[in-house]
Amino acid sequence: MSAITGTAPASGEPERRTFLNWLLGSWATGVAASIFYPILRYLIPPDIPEAATRSVDAGKASTLLPNSGRVVAFGSAPAIVVRTATGDYRAFSAVCTHLQCTVQYRPDLQHIWCACHNGHYDLSGRNIAGPPPRPLEQYDVNLRDDEIVVSKRA
Repeated sequence: MSAITGTAPASGEPERRTFLNWLLGSWATGVAASIFYPILRYLIPPDIPEAATRSVDAGKASTLLPNSGRVVAFGSAPAIVVRTATGDYRAFSAVCTHLQCTVQYRPDLQHIWCACHNGHYDLSGRNIAGPPPRPLEQYDVNLRDDEIVVSKRA
């Protein structure tokens, strides 16, 4: 019975209330989904296979002077190509084994240096000073005409 009129409620009222509850529940579910879906997509990245890079062109050999180095892109990580003072070409991963900073060639010291925490590597890639725990990964260097081609060791 209705409190105001003293009559029984209309037969459509429970159906209306059920419909409004369903509508409110659907709205709340939609809002929650629109908030949490992007968060879940960010936390769980898609499974995309990474292409394996085996070799890259590191530029012209004539532009890399003796006792100098060049950082080049090698897939998802950089590589460093060094031309020693005697004219030999060497290539390594340019990612420091300490905290993954990018290393560079220091012509004044004639070795590879990490500026983040003063890590030093010789021209064979061995860690010789500072905090790096392991040597740099060494790559093969081939000269084709005037091009430097850097490739991973088999």
